[in-house]
Amino acid sequence: MGHRGNDSNENSQQTDIGAALRNGREILFQAFNWESHKHDWWRNLERKVPDMGRSGFTSAWLPPATHSFAPEGYLPQNLYSLNSKYGSEHLLKGLLQKMKQHKVRPMADIVINHRVGTTQGHGGMYNRYDGISLSWDEHAVTSCTGGLGNRSTGDNFHGVPNIDHTQLFVRKDITAWLQWLRNNVGFQDFRFDFARGYSAKYVKEYIEGAKPIFSVGEYWDSCNYNGHGLDYNQDSHRQRIINWIDGAGQLSTAFDFTTKGILQEAVKGQLWRLRDPQGKPPGVIGWWPSRAVTFLDNHDTGSTQAHWPFPSNHIMEGYAYILTHPGIPSVFYDHFYDWSDSIHDQIVKLIDIRKHQDIHSRSSIRILEAQPNLYSAIIGEKVCMKIGDSSWCPTGREWTLATCGHRYAIWHK
Repeated sequence: MGHRGNDSNENSQQTDIGAALRNGREILFQAFNWESHKHDWWRNLERKVPDMGRSGFTSAWLPPATHSFAPEGYLPQNLYSLNSKYGSEHLLKGLLQKMKQHKVRPMADIVINHRVGTTQGHGGMYNRYDGISLSWDEHAVTSCTGGLGNRSTGDNFHGVPNIDHTQLFVRKDITAWLQWLRNNVGFQDFRFDFARGYSAKYVKEYIEGAKPIFSVGEYWDSCNYNGHGLDYNQDSHRQRIINWIDGAGQLSTAFDFTTKGILQEAVKGQLWRLRDPQGKPPGVIGWWPSRAVTFLDNHDTGSTQAHWPFPSNHIMEGYAYILTHPGIPSVFYDHFYDWSDSIHDQIVKLIDIRKHQDIHSRSSIRILEAQPNLYSAIIGEKVCMKIGDSSWCPTGREWTLATCGHRYAIWHK
């Protein structure tokens, strides 16, 4: 068996890095989708901040705020320019100020695997950064993507120069930029984009240097499939995510892509998938819940890209699962604000139950049923839930129905 996270004796970091992880009561909100750059985004979000705060979100992940070659923000060039297709630096600062007032921490999307060059250098490639701040030369670019640096320490992001994090001058500049985002701009949390692209040990160094309150990494690779669909056993998939968290010094969480992959098949009448052979949840939350950020969809898997979407008619079962279970749940903008008032209110109700019953990232879980059309579990000995078509309710008169909807129900004591 691989490494299972040890949640009972974590070494105490400085309060600012480790406190949120130890507390385990984060509820995240992804505050954009793939089309947001078309809709005056910082202004739109500012209007929604009071509702985000009331709903119980502790942190909102914003799209990349820096100048980018592509409007969505994922082809950065001038890292110190905060004028983007999402809005001006002035509007961004206003949004961050409002979030502070409503106690929702702003999470910056950190895109440091690759960077679009400004001028041609070695080999005629655009692999230099003359004329803008952080004016690196070709040695900042990995040799595998046309630079004069070392080989990449991870997977290549194709079609654009990949940053060579083995170079000390690069790491010093990135750390200083992250400190600027954290201390001057007003971001408090970080989300590391395309974390497969460079060694996790650099994420550890950047977190130690900039001291975000909370961090999450996007370590996304394919689940294990066979000729008939998704494998029941995804242990090697979750192990790779856990290895990344370990490599980052256990200072960051990671998105639980394993749980997403399993849950979106399970809700289609295969709920037996939600119990692993040891009787635990089958995703990263089954092994290291305090470092697992659970989610149903994001701007890549859902939205208009829809690379790997959660089945839309089962969204509330999905939220009934992640918002009652261990781990750190995250809610997607589209589901919360674009689908219907009813879905918004049902999600708020689930968040409310999670908070009032004090479910947290390390809450205990006992899975009672995992059949094709029925999954039920008791979490933290205080909350009982079921999803699926089959009718079911807990035995014992101490349970009171807290909420229910299409194919889900939650009880508390």
